[in-house]
Amino acid sequence: MSRSAGAVRPTVLLVVEQLRRRVPGGIGTYAHGLLSGLAALERERGLSVATVTLYASWAYADPLADWGRPLRRVALPSRLLTRAWETGYLLAPRGYEVVHGVSLSTPGLRRASRSSLAVTVHDLAWRRFPEAATARGRRWHEAALERMLELAKAFVVPSADVRDDLVAAGAPPSAVTVIPEGADHLAPPDADAARRLLRAAGVAGPYLLSVSTLEPRKNLVRLVEGYARARAGGLGAVPLVVVGPRGWGRPGLGRVPEGVSVLGPVPAPVLSALYADATAFVYVPLAEGYGLPPLEAMAAGTAVVASTAVPSVRDDGGGSAAVLVDPEDPDAIAEGLVRVVHDPVLAASAAERGAAVARARTWRAAAARHLELWARLS
Repeated sequence: MSRSAGAVRPTVLLVVEQLRRRVPGGIGTYAHGLLSGLAALERERGLSVATVTLYASWAYADPLADWGRPLRRVALPSRLLTRAWETGYLLAPRGYEVVHGVSLSTPGLRRASRSSLAVTVHDLAWRRFPEAATARGRRWHEAALERMLELAKAFVVPSADVRDDLVAAGAPPSAVTVIPEGADHLAPPDADAARRLLRAAGVAGPYLLSVSTLEPRKNLVRLVEGYARARAGGLGAVPLVVVGPRGWGRPGLGRVPEGVSVLGPVPAPVLSALYADATAFVYVPLAEGYGLPPLEAMAAGTAVVASTAVPSVRDDGGGSAAVLVDPEDPDAIAEGLVRVVHDPVLAASAAERGAAVARARTWRAAAARHLELWARLS
């Protein structure tokens, strides 16, 4: 542990194997945001805030080198490396005061290690809605959670909801730290590319937007059903644009109804433009540990219709910056869509409150909270 101007600078091994994934997802956004927040703190303070080494599988022309931090790589492909961690065949290297994994896929420590293990748990959704996860996925998550409950000294979670779930699962309350994730990572918007994409999909004029991985937990069955009911009940012909990569299983869209355009994954600048130009954003998952997409929409100044299960839309006073709906009730989803489209006062208020919440959620602030935790652990 080094010190400068009285500040503790812990030595940290940050396990970022998620950034090797073809689709890093929300966990990848968190890892990327944490690194960008650390870089912002260092630019602001003019010194290194921590000695953070990145730990992952081997890659040629490694994009992780762009962060300008030390790299520790294992000469194994990603799947074999994570399997070696899970079985205990490969443990975290010595020499670091803190080993922090950005997900449950994290190596354990050697016996008598002087390191402290911390892990970020993004949700326990497979417990809340087991039917929205594969049997294999549930088994993996249960085993990984049990392993980390035995090994980890500290846990980071993005919301009080996940904290409560984790404590119920056996984590000591004092070991769990809530650190909200940031909203200031959107790429500069490419409005021209977004317009071309929408035009090619036959979308002209105002539209509703939803962004998520296409999988059962995201509740697309009821979203589409609610949208169809809204069209028949006063919404009009405003189209629904669905963006995101395909996940596991049947996403629930089936035969895509009239007015729904499924565009798949899009580049980050196009996504930013879609957020900014949407009439409203809708996100109604059955369970969510945090919910980055609605927070991103709020950062872009767009009104949000969200499930009551989404923590990221709540302000610090416990209120909501979104129009909340019951994710299990298509009629409630339909009503929320009609209200936000046809009540400009409601939409403007939601957009204003959402933008205020998003402004307060920065990766710099999240990184500072991680530094405080690492200093305590070291």
